[in-house]
Amino acid sequence: MINDSRTKYGSISRTFHWLMALLIVWQFLKLGDRIAEGEHWVGQTLVPWHVSLGAVLLVLVVLRIVWAASQLKQRPPHDPATAWLVKGGHLALYGCMLLMPISGVLYLVGNGYGLKVFGQQMVEKGPEIARAASLGSVHSPLAWLTVLLVLGHIGAALYHRLIKRDDIMQRML
Repeated sequence: MINDSRTKYGSISRTFHWLMALLIVWQFLKLGDRIAEGEHWVGQTLVPWHVSLGAVLLVLVVLRIVWAASQLKQRPPHDPATAWLVKGGHLALYGCMLLMPISGVLYLVGNGYGLKVFGQQMVEKGPEIARAASLGSVHSPLAWLTVLLVLGHIGAALYHRLIKRDDIMQRML
């Protein structure tokens, strides 16, 4: 089943979810740069992909938003008692997923580093742009907020599976 239904997310929604989850966890490894200034295997092998994977995530989140909008009527309903919390949490996650790569680009370009994606120079190194650098400075705080939101998302899924014993988590598996 490609499309979402009232009882289960379709294969496209599930593919977006799990692919993006994997890439976001990989992106979180960038936080390992704060340990020993990145001088370890994570910092030397996985972190160099951070900017390129951020670009992929930006494309995926835009596609995912378009897909999700086309599936609104088919999506499983939320419990009315907690619908505001579910919708708010997902809105915050989507907001972070959009703002993270945008703020990352603003940080790089604003600080004169340029932008290179998968070895292709997208924006040349150049002078600092104070306004872009200032806007890009939210990248790190957004990263920490995203970590908290992802942990909350995982916690909510586990709560539904282990405590409430309902089928919420099964919809995405």
